[in-house]
Amino acid sequence: MRLLQNIFSFIFLTLILSCGSSETTEDIFIEKLTVNSLSEFSAQEETKSVNISSNIDWSVTANQNWISVTPASSSNNGKIDVTVSENTTLNARTGTIQISGLSLSETIEVKQAARENVTKAPSENFDLSTWNLSIPENNGNGIATTITVSELNNKYQNNKYFYTSDDGGIVFKCPVDGFKTSANTSYTRVELREMLRGTNTSISTKGVNKNNWVFGTAPSADLNAAAGFDGEMNATLAINNVTTTGNSSHVGRLVIGQIHANDDEPVRIYYRKLKDNALGSIYFAHEPTDGNGSEQWYELIGSRSSSASNPTDGIALNEKFTYSIKVVGDNLTITISRDGKDDVSKTVDMVNSGYNVGGQYMYFKAGVYHLNNSGDATDFAQATFYNLDKSHTTK
Repeated sequence: MRLLQNIFSFIFLTLILSCGSSETTEDIFIEKLTVNSLSEFSAQEETKSVNISSNIDWSVTANQNWISVTPASSSNNGKIDVTVSENTTLNARTGTIQISGLSLSETIEVKQAARENVTKAPSENFDLSTWNLSIPENNGNGIATTITVSELNNKYQNNKYFYTSDDGGIVFKCPVDGFKTSANTSYTRVELREMLRGTNTSISTKGVNKNNWVFGTAPSADLNAAAGFDGEMNATLAINNVTTTGNSSHVGRLVIGQIHANDDEPVRIYYRKLKDNALGSIYFAHEPTDGNGSEQWYELIGSRSSSASNPTDGIALNEKFTYSIKVVGDNLTITISRDGKDDVSKTVDMVNSGYNVGGQYMYFKAGVYHLNNSGDATDFAQATFYNLDKSHTTK
């Protein structure tokens, strides 16, 4: 009898332990659903991607008929493409999309800009109050014409070189043939030059003064004399056309943004698309002052080679992207951004480049500096800018 009791006790204890073990080892499922936000859409029909990190089934709904989403549902990690139709009104608009699964839900705000007034001049749609403009027309002395700050902001436009695009951007169109800004320049340009003095022409264009800026590591006297120190310029643009004629080293090449100093260029950002390639490359040059080393080249997307193959992650004509030029002290950072793709960035230490000494002044430039003087006279480069802003630190 005692043996039988022991056997029953053993079986009962085994069952309890077995149940307890099952309860403590059972997996607890934790739902997960996270999404990234969207930057503002332009007024044009446009598509941006949203990455979804999840371990559940999910579906997507939009609350406005001008927003469409594909796919409408899926499971686990994935991506959706959000498309907005063209906004033909002069008012910005806002909607939302909701991603839901099981007990979780995430809402993303969708903002779309208003249509720019295409009947307006560029200065009426953009802040050009501290820029002048160079165009490759003869000023009467055999060099290019400068459109002053005052002229530019008096509703200036030119249907050959500088005008408002159908989608509200600023078009910079520059032919191979034309007048240059000086006898020392080999290439034409349709390009803005930063003028921090605005319309105060009593301040000289050149020099460490209230028209230009300096590095934050410049001598204190220069920091006090300049209009500001350090700086950042951001531009959103699309390249619409590049040359297909000329020397192999020139074809498809243009500069879209730069910092210019007294005689040298701390940075020039290039876009280049070869005629047999579907996509273009982005790279930049850093030029130290005389006696401080040779020019340095940095490839961000694709190659700068004249025989480069099609860059797998390159930028197509008419594809929008953003570049950022940022200087803090002796550090120069160039960043290329595109919706749905990781930023590409490079920082250059300029401590030994000769710009942090007395007398060195800086100014931004943006537009089309056309580095092809060997193509057909009527061949041209064109870029449309959709955003252009800049800032400096002031004392």
